[in-house]
Amino acid sequence: MTLEVSALGKQYTADTWRVRDVTATFEPGVHGLMGPNGAGKSTLMRLVTTVAEPTEGEIRWDGTSVVDRPATVRSRLGYLPQDFDTYPSLRLEEFLEYVAALRGLDGETASARTDELLELVNLQHVRDRRLDTFSGGMHQRVGIAQALLNDPDLLVVDEPTVGLDPEERVRIRSALADTAGDRVVLLSTHIVPDVETMASQVTVLDDGDPVTRERIEQMLRRVEGRVYRLSRPSGSGSYGNLRFP
Repeated sequence: MTLEVSALGKQYTADTWRVRDVTATFEPGVHGLMGPNGAGKSTLMRLVTTVAEPTEGEIRWDGTSVVDRPATVRSRLGYLPQDFDTYPSLRLEEFLEYVAALRGLDGETASARTDELLELVNLQHVRDRRLDTFSGGMHQRVGIAQALLNDPDLLVVDEPTVGLDPEERVRIRSALADTAGDRVVLLSTHIVPDVETMASQVTVLDDGDPVTRERIEQMLRRVEGRVYRLSRPSGSGSYGNLRFP
């Protein structure tokens, strides 16, 4: 299972490229996509998941062109977009059954996968609750469960922990890390600890262009001595005059 992108680009206007000349090979494991807002992370994911078509370049899944034969990757894909939405009037179990039916799972398989994934994302105790009663963190965990229903070989998750409190972020990280296994996982985020704890390799985008692509330990060594963390007691005043080397 290998995802390859070659000289990939997406142009929206004569002067606007959201992704430009991205070349990379993604093998099984967790791969982080990082960069500021507007860097092109979500666009790259939309291209890989066939939601959008590239202006130039190639995307291949196990050697087959995703552009020419999108069904090749769609049947093996799990996707959590940044703006994930549900049917709020449905109960959690009903929603997952509906998604499973859309993906062609038979009733027995859907039921077994639902039980397994609700335990994974720690939502088994609220399976009968309506989705419009869920918190933001619970909503994101539902998103991960639906993305994993068909046991995908390629899992794409876009900003899964944005806006969540620290406890919910840890839950999301654990759920994703526990499912990585032999699948290719693309994780988009601008939160460094998320990538540091889950990803083996990181691609950094800036204004659509790839700035660097390296293993996480290499990146951490490269910034050693150049990144500082400062703490202060709760309720204290200003930091005063600080000097760094």
